[in-house]
Amino acid sequence: MPELQRLHAGHAPAVLAFELANRTYFAASVSDRGDDFFGQFTDRLNALLAEQETGLCAFYVLVAEDGSVLGRFNLVNIEDRTAELGYRVAQHVAGRGVATATVRELCQLATERHGLCTLRAAAARENAASQKVLTKAGFGPADPADLGGKPGAWYQLNIQAPYWWGTCIQRSSTPVVGAAEPGSDFP
Repeated sequence: MPELQRLHAGHAPAVLAFELANRTYFAASVSDRGDDFFGQFTDRLNALLAEQETGLCAFYVLVAEDGSVLGRFNLVNIEDRTAELGYRVAQHVAGRGVATATVRELCQLATERHGLCTLRAAAARENAASQKVLTKAGFGPADPADLGGKPGAWYQLNIQAPYWWGTCIQRSSTPVVGAAEPGSDFP
């Protein structure tokens, strides 16, 4: 059974293999990372790990039983109990519920491990698969998004805080249609 693991240096070969094997697949829906990304992969990974140590972000990989990476799931710009969620899954597991299940798991970790109350994620207008994953995970559309020149939308999830926190404070005066509100059941 695949396991969601916090990214560490030992994941480097499997993450690089994942990115290379799925490069063309990913480029169909998001901007290609470019040759420099792959040429400087070790330096970039080390920079991400250093950033993760600051607490401003948290990077996770979904690891298969054979040690290969099936997906990357990230929480970035962590501040004031809010973060942006990003993810990508391997082509051979796409459409099988892997992204939805892992996003749900990461949402739970976001509260338990990172103390987050609100998650935001952007999806391009033409990326119906990501929109579906976010909606199934309890996110609702919030604001328009410009994704590298591509139109899209921000989705938001307001997570129920564990009882020992008190309550999460609603940070937006704009209601989020379809998003779980504080005090609702966790999706």
